[in-house]
Amino acid sequence: MSRKALLLAAALVLALTPVAQADDTVTHHEFQADCTITHHQPDDPIVYPNQPGKSHDHTFLGNTTTNAATTLQSLLAAGVGATTCLAPDDLSAYWFPTLYNGNQPILSTWPQVVYYKSGILDYTKVQPFPQGLKFVVGDMMATQDEFQHAPGAIEGWECGDSFHNWDFPSYCVDGSQANIRYQAPSCWDGVHLDSADHKSHMAYPDRVTLTCPADHPVPVPMLEFKIAFPVSGDMSQVHLASGRGYSWHYDFFNAWDPPTLAALVKHCINGGLQCDSRGFDQYKPDRGAALGPNYRLPGR
Repeated sequence: MSRKALLLAAALVLALTPVAQADDTVTHHEFQADCTITHHQPDDPIVYPNQPGKSHDHTFLGNTTTNAATTLQSLLAAGVGATTCLAPDDLSAYWFPTLYNGNQPILSTWPQVVYYKSGILDYTKVQPFPQGLKFVVGDMMATQDEFQHAPGAIEGWECGDSFHNWDFPSYCVDGSQANIRYQAPSCWDGVHLDSADHKSHMAYPDRVTLTCPADHPVPVPMLEFKIAFPVSGDMSQVHLASGRGYSWHYDFFNAWDPPTLAALVKHCINGGLQCDSRGFDQYKPDRGAALGPNYRLPGR
């Protein structure tokens, strides 16, 4: 699809979505995708498409059908509700390197949070992802220094009262969790749904002006994976399938229902709200929710 056609399609979806009003007391501009783990296996349909077992082990969230042969068509064909995300119209695939303690994979059993935020200063200009957009965030080959100074805001590894660790801490208080947060680029070139390195069609906003660069002019939601792993105590044997803690990275393959994603972006990001997976801000209940109690658009 041409750049013009993609931009026209995005504009049409936005035009058909009720406009949410910004708020004078804006503190956030985000909503959550809460999704549990589906499975883990050594596949990566973005980096190694149709090559099962080629990748290091990944942990998958969201669409229950994701494997090495995954395409946009296969994600959509899975059908509404074929996802571990609370919103049944989010058929997207999310994955990251599996965490191990020795030889034991560490898999959480509760919903993990993927934030959809504004990465630019003018949050009212953020547009929904085009369906089929996919990209990789981070670099498994990064050095510790490169990980610490990544272009997106990064909190590093944390557990208990230990924060801003650029590799795994040596010890986590018993009963705590190891957490990682890492922000994705949020400026799209407006043309390509993928690129040779699975990164170049995306870019981070300018750090000073918080605007998108001219060669990546389309502001889209900034993803922030916030993943919690049930591991604590002695961390000396903890590692990622990709290596040390600073090899952290993740993948995203967008298969949202376009009107649903557009409604959440408009109501929560453009509207300056701090929304849950229904598009509801508990601190501003008078603003309502983008989705119904079933986490779907009203009437569905």
